[in-house]
Amino acid sequence: MSSLLLFTLVFCSQVMAALNTPLPPPSYGDKVSILSIDGGGIRGIIPATVLIHLDNALKAKDPTTSLAHYFDVISGTSTGGLMALMLAAPNSSHSHRPLFTPSQVVQFYKKNGPDIFRSHHLFRCPKYDGEALRQKTTELLRETRLSETLTNVVIPTFDEKKIQPVIFSNYKLKKESHLNAKLSDIGLGTSAAPTFLPSHEFENDGVQFDLIDGAMAANNPAMAAVSEVIQEHHGEKEILLLSLGTGIQKSKDKLGGYFDLGCQASWLPWHINTIGEAIYSTDMTHYYLATIFPALLSADNYLRIEEYNLDPSMAEMDNANKKNMDNLEKVGKGLLTQKVKRINVNTFLPYELDQTNIQALDRLAEKLYAERQLRLKRKSMEKGGRGFVESVEDLFDGIRAT
Repeated sequence: MSSLLLFTLVFCSQVMAALNTPLPPPSYGDKVSILSIDGGGIRGIIPATVLIHLDNALKAKDPTTSLAHYFDVISGTSTGGLMALMLAAPNSSHSHRPLFTPSQVVQFYKKNGPDIFRSHHLFRCPKYDGEALRQKTTELLRETRLSETLTNVVIPTFDEKKIQPVIFSNYKLKKESHLNAKLSDIGLGTSAAPTFLPSHEFENDGVQFDLIDGAMAANNPAMAAVSEVIQEHHGEKEILLLSLGTGIQKSKDKLGGYFDLGCQASWLPWHINTIGEAIYSTDMTHYYLATIFPALLSADNYLRIEEYNLDPSMAEMDNANKKNMDNLEKVGKGLLTQKVKRINVNTFLPYELDQTNIQALDRLAEKLYAERQLRLKRKSMEKGGRGFVESVEDLFDGIRAT
């Protein structure tokens, strides 16, 4: 009986140790995996809802793991940047678990959205004072710094004083120590959408930052994340990329006609949505990725999930009333049953593939799980070490011998 109890205790400790192991670095595997999340304010509910399915698919294979145990990089801009930090920051009660699951992210938006996007003045610029977001972000992320994330993150921001992008990336910390800022500062910086929220100023390691929305640099951060990975691994590893959008309306207005100084005043107020689309458009990101993935990688390794026909009533990034947030969640769930779409880089129009997004996510889960298991096995066998399965077999042999 004592031998069986000893076996049970040792077995359970081996199982828990194996299941809670962080993702070994890509040097032990064949691929580098990236999760990228666009900006879009309260519309972040859409990609968060999509991620619930992937998280559940991976937990069905290993219930103790999180997305940070499978993705080498989680990248995000603006609301996507906040989400990336929530998924990659360690939980104070368990250092190997993330601060939030995708399901908890959705609930965070629905609970705190109304406070974040509540204006107390009829005329204000920026529209919101940002205090609710600042308080909640600081409360959640505390003193945690970039170097402490469970996996690498890539968060684009834009410095309005220096007039240049600032990319917060774990990969850059080796040479740029001033980028090892608090996650709360990074999150507040990347989400400071001009005219909506105030810029975020702070100092770190003697360097002054005055940051606004990362969408000014890259509303779709996928290309920034891929660039960081290629620089780090010199293009030696195959890349798996999941890129999630926050929904766009079907194209209506187009830039056209003769545009000169004389007509700007009358033209601009009626085409503000066109200007916004031109600034925050992700079309060029699709164009560049279409060049990289077919040429250097397998096209099957790039999955983009986006709602290309979002109801105009849900387009506003700050519409945080309950009905709209519930509808955004429905959009995310509805995306799962839609066919996978790719962008034609000649027409910039989406076309359908022969599988649904839920099927594509399940296949991605298989690839992510297989890559993780491969890395764990190779790491355990390093320097003549024995793998988990072999260790369990030895335990059984010991029990039988007693």
